[in-house]
Order: sequence, then C-alpha cells, then structure tokens
Amino acid sequence: MKKLNKKKLLNWINNIATTILFAALIGMLFVVVSAKASGGEPEIFGYQLKTVLSGSMEPDIQTGSIIAVKPGGDMTRFQKDDVITYMEEEGKLITHRVVEVMNNGEHVMYRTKGDNNDAPDLTPVLSENVMAEYTGFTIPYLGYLVSMSQSQNGAFLLLVPGLLLLCYSGFIIWKAFKEIEPDKSREQHQDRENESLSS
Repeated sequence: MKKLNKKKLLNWINNIATTILFAALIGMLFVVVSAKASGGEPEIFGYQLKTVLSGSMEPDIQTGSIIAVKPGGDMTRFQKDDVITYMEEEGKLITHRVVEVMNNGEHVMYRTKGDNNDAPDLTPVLSENVMAEYTGFTIPYLGYLVSMSQSQNGAFLLLVPGLLLLCYSGFIIWKAFKEIEPDKSREQHQDRENESLSS
C-alpha cells in the first residue's frame, strides 16, 4: 500500500514538473516572439503587457511585474482613483493613479501619484498623453524575464526551460523503461511457472 502511494505521489510530482516546464517554455516563446513582432512589448487580445521597473505603485504593483493595460478609447474618461499609463515628456511610460481631474478650457488634465510616493507628480498629465488604462492584472517578477528576453542575448533564455524539459523528458522515459523491464521479467517468470504447473 505504501509503495502504491509513493508511486502515485511521484507520478503527481512528475506531471506538475512537466507542466511547469512546458508552461515556462511556451510563455518565454510567446513573450519573445510577440515582443519582436510588435517591435516593443508583447500584446495579447488587445491588451498590452508592460514591464514595471520602479516601485512607485507598490504594494499593488511590485517592481519587476508584468501588467496588462488596455489602450484606446476616450482618454478624457478617467476619474479619480483610476490607474493610467501615460507618456512622460522624455518618452518614458509611467503607470500612476489619478488623484485629481482638471478641466483647463478644451483640455482635460490629470494630476497623478504613485501609491508608494509621498507627493503627487509635479506635472499634470494631458489626456492626449495617456496611452492606456491599467486593468488590474499583474504577474509579479515576470517583467525581469521580459526585459532580459528583449536584450541581445534574450533568445538564449529560451534554451533554459527547453533544455530542462528535454533532460527531464529523457529521465522520465529512462525511468519508465526501467520500470517496464522488471515487470516483463516477472511476467516471463510467471509464464514459466504456469507452464511447469500445467505439464
């Protein structure tokens, strides 16, 4: 009974490990291919995936996270407490929370603030500079991998889960053959015994 439970546990662990390695390989493939195809950050089902490289929105959005933002639509629609992604003057994307909506003649501007910052941002954001709205979807730490995958040596990252999966698969196949061989020997021995009994 203990042997059977141990075998079930090992099979369960094997299945989980294989699934994780496959998911890592497919995830890295998607990230690299999607980023290269779009010429920037990955995109899926109309949502853009952005890498967060600062801690200004912690604890909700951790440094090194991937977040999903929805681009397009009326950029004057945002209200207090919405989280927006906008372009700063130097061409840097920032994701901060709206703390005040200001109407200045024909223009709508937003005063923004990082949740982890002590004070609001110095310069109000013109609605024309808003790129997208944060959807609330975040994956911690994956942003570090995305940043690395977009570097010159990023393609080599695909080799890591790929090689691990290959080695692991080889080990599982070898182990399966090892388990089959004693079973065959046992069956042959049983057949011989049955033959001797019948004669």
